[in-house]
Amino acid sequence: MSAKVSITLDEEVLEFVDRSSQNRSQFINKILSQAKKSQLLKELEEAYIELANDPEYQAETKLWEIAIGNGLDAKG
Repeated sequence: MSAKVSITLDEEVLEFVDRSSQNRSQFINKILSQAKKSQLLKELEEAYIELANDPEYQAETKLWEIAIGNGLDAKG
């Protein structure tokens, strides 16, 4: 789904957009999608760092590693 919006761009930015693409909307959508993906990846990285520094999470992970080592995943 898409929505039509009206935005104001600096002249230099608009010239850049026009030099970069024949379709302004497509170009701006691509740039904003890349920025959104970058932001999500940054947030994911921060969440993993937070988990890595969480003693409760680390303790639970060690318990699961021990359980797996005790043959819970063994066939048989």
